[in-house]
Amino acid sequence: MHEKLYNSHFLRACRGEASDVTPVWLNRQAGRYMKEYHEVKGNTSSLDFFKTPHLAAQVTLDAQRILGVDAAIMFADLLPILEPMGLDLDYLPGFGPNISNPIRTLRDIDNLRIEKAADAMSYIGEVIKLIRNDLPEDVPLIGFAGAPFTLASYAIEGKGSRNYVFVKQMMYNDKPAWDALMALMSGRVADYLNYQIDSGVQAVQIFDSWMGCLSPWDYEIYALPHTKSVIDAVKGRVPIIHFGTGNSSLVNLMHQAGGDVLALDWRTPLAATWDRLGCKAVQGNMDPIALCADTETVHRHAQQVLDEAAGRPGHIFNLGHGIIPETPVDNVKALVDYIHETTA
Repeated sequence: MHEKLYNSHFLRACRGEASDVTPVWLNRQAGRYMKEYHEVKGNTSSLDFFKTPHLAAQVTLDAQRILGVDAAIMFADLLPILEPMGLDLDYLPGFGPNISNPIRTLRDIDNLRIEKAADAMSYIGEVIKLIRNDLPEDVPLIGFAGAPFTLASYAIEGKGSRNYVFVKQMMYNDKPAWDALMALMSGRVADYLNYQIDSGVQAVQIFDSWMGCLSPWDYEIYALPHTKSVIDAVKGRVPIIHFGTGNSSLVNLMHQAGGDVLALDWRTPLAATWDRLGCKAVQGNMDPIALCADTETVHRHAQQVLDEAAGRPGHIFNLGHGIIPETPVDNVKALVDYIHETTA
């Protein structure tokens, strides 16, 4: 790795090392809140957008350049990894992701295909190479994947869910089917992340976006072993950021599952959690909706997070979830500038 890249603010923080500024990047920093995103996407369908390397690379690079953030994150989505397995995935306007043949039985699981990411998702490798070619040499690129629980939940429910009825029915009533599905998902996620690393990313983030529906007992039994198996299959190659949202009582168990950086949502006290767990590095954790207020509010919320971190080595500033489409771009720029100017 190039020396400038290795010593970048972001990668130093991932290693728990001191840096002369707090690094900042943002979940969904490339997205619908930016006019440049819409100019690049045009009328391209969401699934085709993710799978067209030059378009995905362009919106990734635009976001890093416009915001001046300390890392880029590959523009993609959690769910296209499910398509090569045989799931009929689409993104419906005004609805979101939809799987028309969701998994409900062990037979459905037995019918899933297993293909190497390098073969089934070669467009991801191309996206990474295009981004890396045009990123500044001192700006790391982050790859990512969904955690096994979140991916399995989408595959079972077939769409967004409030109560996760089908997921929990399988967990509670058919543990052999659940274990088989989670083992398959874990293998695919580990292979996918390793493919991204082989293709040129400098860090990866695992998103467990739906884990908040679980009790600590259920997380420990049904999710933790599978997330841990993914992290164990990847660790030591690049820093791993482990992000979950929706249930701060699961943070201790997330920490047990592993990762180099524990990413906290906005409902989790940053300093107390960092002290209690003794993490090498933490990421977060401003409420993303604060970005929809005025600049003074943005600065106040940012300063609250910085005060919690107290300049400790190993803090990466981020939001506690992703930027929403209604967010003013100028507020996001103001946030990044404030972090850099305040911590320099």
